[in-house]
Amino acid sequence: MAESEGLCSATLSLPSPQAALALAGEGEATLRRLEALTGASVVLRGLDLCLRARAPQLERATSLLDLLRPLWQDGQSISQVDLNTALQALDSGRGEEHRDLGNLVLARSQTGRLLRPRTLRQKAYVQAMERHDLTLALGPAGTGKTFLATVLAVRMLQDRRVEKLILTRPAVEAGERLGFLPGDLQQKVDPYLRPLYDALHTLLGAERTGVLLEKGVIEVAPLAYMRGRTLADAFVILDEAQNTTSAQMRMVVTRLGENSRMVVTGDPSQTDLPSAMVSGLVEAAQVLDGVEGVAICHLSAADVVRHPLVQRLVTAYEQRDKRRR
Repeated sequence: MAESEGLCSATLSLPSPQAALALAGEGEATLRRLEALTGASVVLRGLDLCLRARAPQLERATSLLDLLRPLWQDGQSISQVDLNTALQALDSGRGEEHRDLGNLVLARSQTGRLLRPRTLRQKAYVQAMERHDLTLALGPAGTGKTFLATVLAVRMLQDRRVEKLILTRPAVEAGERLGFLPGDLQQKVDPYLRPLYDALHTLLGAERTGVLLEKGVIEVAPLAYMRGRTLADAFVILDEAQNTTSAQMRMVVTRLGENSRMVVTGDPSQTDLPSAMVSGLVEAAQVLDGVEGVAICHLSAADVVRHPLVQRLVTAYEQRDKRRR
């Protein structure tokens, strides 16, 4: 590290052109974000990343790059979300915990992208699903609740830890009465389960997903069709659970059979139930808190991993809701 006129400099040697591309980003957008977040000047010369700033800013920039090392070293692109979450961990003294995120690879997408939790609460959520038979995940849109559950479900299916995937969701807009819609049961419920299909296509591809659906290895059904069943040797995902009634939630969680796991996800702020009706998800989070074998995970706006603007939108609406209350 060199020093002159109060400024310090450091050079980070990158292991490969892929690592350099991952750090730079398209049009060096990632480097510009790094400069904006840390106040350091960052220049890429070949495989040398040259940093220059006052000592505190330089230390902040190099620490941030070190936290993100598992990503860029593997040639994985660095998003603005990755930068923000790493910086939050650094500022809160949880850098070492965050460093492990880069090594926690759950699966590889059809396009070769490594899929992993991207925030500390997402990491805790994944660990909860692995360790508990029933996990409830509550949080705003974009926090990866459904996607991470589907990734883990597919991995357990591929590892033969379960024999079947069951994906269900309350069709509130149709009042659980799907008969008037055209087509068979699969076609009637498809519009309500599109996010689950999107996650399956990312992991397995559309063709493989279709084959598993035909064989019954993956089952997609509205919540009303779960009544009276025992769901054994299965990974069950109940999505959009904020739209379940108290009776529906009680019915579905008691369907859990031998060697099965269930994940219930939802956003209590986006319920479509009548205003006087209590959400089954909110009630279950209160009733089941502390029950052995049950994990309850709360994600927040800080865990939003979609477009960075979504995080700000979620925060704005949360603040509006607080003012109304």
